[in-house]
Amino acid sequence: MIRRAALFLALMAPVAADEGMWLFNQPPRERLRKDYGFELTDVWLDHVMKSSVRFNNGGSGGFVSQDGLVVTNHHIGSDSLQKLSRPGKDLVQQGFYAATLADEARCPDLELNVLQSIEDITSQVEGTVKPGMSLEEGANARRGFMAALEKSESEKTGLRCDVVTLYLGGAYHLYRYKKYTDVRLVMAPEQAAAFYGGDADNFEYPRYDFDICFFRIYENNKPLHGNPYMKWKPQGAKPGDLVFVTGHPGRTNRLETMARLEHLRDQTLPFRLAALRSEEMCLRLYSQRGPEQRRQAQAELYSVANARKAYSGQYEGLLDHGLMGIKQQRENSHRQAAAQAGSAYDVISRAQNTLSHYEKEYYLLEQRLAVQGTAFEFARHLARWSNEKGKSNGDRLREYRESNQDSLWQEVLSPAEIFPELEVAQLTASLSFAAETLGGEHPTVQMLLAGKSPEARANELIRSSSVTRLGARKRYKEMTSAELKAQGDPLINLAFAIDEASRKVRRRYELEVMEPELGAYAQIARSQFAVQGKDLAPDATFSLRLAYGQVSGYQEAGRSVPWATTLGQLFANARLHNNEEPFRLPKRWWDREKALDPKMTYDFVSTADTIGGNSGSPVINRQAEVVGVNFDRNRFGLTRNFLYSDRQARHVSVHSPVVLHLLERLYGAERVADELRLGRRPLK
Repeated sequence: MIRRAALFLALMAPVAADEGMWLFNQPPRERLRKDYGFELTDVWLDHVMKSSVRFNNGGSGGFVSQDGLVVTNHHIGSDSLQKLSRPGKDLVQQGFYAATLADEARCPDLELNVLQSIEDITSQVEGTVKPGMSLEEGANARRGFMAALEKSESEKTGLRCDVVTLYLGGAYHLYRYKKYTDVRLVMAPEQAAAFYGGDADNFEYPRYDFDICFFRIYENNKPLHGNPYMKWKPQGAKPGDLVFVTGHPGRTNRLETMARLEHLRDQTLPFRLAALRSEEMCLRLYSQRGPEQRRQAQAELYSVANARKAYSGQYEGLLDHGLMGIKQQRENSHRQAAAQAGSAYDVISRAQNTLSHYEKEYYLLEQRLAVQGTAFEFARHLARWSNEKGKSNGDRLREYRESNQDSLWQEVLSPAEIFPELEVAQLTASLSFAAETLGGEHPTVQMLLAGKSPEARANELIRSSSVTRLGARKRYKEMTSAELKAQGDPLINLAFAIDEASRKVRRRYELEVMEPELGAYAQIARSQFAVQGKDLAPDATFSLRLAYGQVSGYQEAGRSVPWATTLGQLFANARLHNNEEPFRLPKRWWDREKALDPKMTYDFVSTADTIGGNSGSPVINRQAEVVGVNFDRNRFGLTRNFLYSDRQARHVSVHSPVVLHLLERLYGAERVADELRLGRRPLK
């Protein structure tokens, strides 16, 4: 048994010491002490936790002033930039700067969350599932307990309270957040500067992006004051420095079994990639209709193209025999060291085989790949709410529980404009994709198309619906199911028409895949904890995590790739490409080139463990000072979803000194630069 445990520890150990997206209540104290001589204190952790910000649109950020100033990426802020734009004033392309506090622009539906505390409730959640319960009874008991706890804690604390599943079912923690919905735009550069190099450079390095955006949180119509914040470090970082990334990584698959990874490789990812390519082509064609159509589609197009490239990198990783060989070796070692966990692997394998029979319908219906667009998304929420609101809180679908309703209705009742022509294009493409996937005679396709072509059906649904109008959505929200059906709204009617089939496939997925796998992964996690304790970071779940690493370049194809790029290299790169798209710098950059320091470091890389969702994460030093803002990974980092490596994989950040330099010398945004230096709004 000792030999097996030793073998298990050797093979289950991280590939490199810097691996891990660590929980704030289970931090890697001993690793940091041993590897870097850094004492991670509770005071440091609490300060960083309450200075970190989660963006509800899938990104991260951080407080950088005691007056509510928050930094993130331009590509995280682009959704708000888009919604604040109008014909002739494209803030995504042109940028934005509020010269005074009064000029800061309120975002229509942006929600920011700031974590206040974490509580391990694993024993309470697991205790709700009694011996002899069926899978469905156990699922209902667990769901009811979590819903009741979230509600009671929210009422008691006034905070947003979410139960987060960790280790794929091995632990449950209660996260309590302060929620802010009065968020205002302060500054954003032009997209040509923020996303310099476009899709060609996305997930590449060297990089030359000013992917920065500033917001301010308000409370009672005044800037939030007194919240913990991270000081801006004007000197930045240097090679060899220990740095931390504090943010909200979205999803990793490192603890998943080989059966699950093989299913991802052979079925899930190819299907998801096909859907993304279809949607991306739709948005690109729509953008070519004219400048206004380009403005309407650009934020969504960036998101889809970014997802397509990220998934492509993951897919290539799963085709890599070396990576899969390491995963298989680790799994074999674990099964030898913990024989009692063997049955859990078999449960997951059977669940993945079962999923193969209906996975496409699950994604097409429940995940809306067949009915893309904001209008149908809102229509389904309204239709489902009319059914869900009559149920007890614990019996509702998770997204309609009381703990989630404020966020839900802020989105559905957003005053942001919905563009009917874009909705028609997206719905046409997704209906066509569903037909291509399932076949024209499939009952689901027949139900979706109602005997019409995808284009004719999309036009009928969008142009005759009132869901695109805010006033109608407000009225619909208050109606019963019967009243809502009586409106004769075609989008609402479609939502009702496919809801039974959609709920059925969702429930099947929950009972045949999620529930068996929760128990199986819990069994695997317990056996891992028994051997190596909690020195194992859980997979990412879009909850706050702490990663760390060193500022460091790397070797590629026999050449040294430097730790940082410079402003001088940016201009040289633009000239090399004749300043043509996507390597075109905005006019103001050329006009002010001589005012800029060509030796100023621009973007830099480190080995810290990041993933999608970390976009906008502050990169901080030992003193919790901001030395950069994370915005991407290089292509070697795309396989970090499955396996960490620090040999060539790096995350990419904007360097803190260059932010001050460009704010002052290029954008005339001295008040923002001064606030970063002072940690508060200037008195003048």
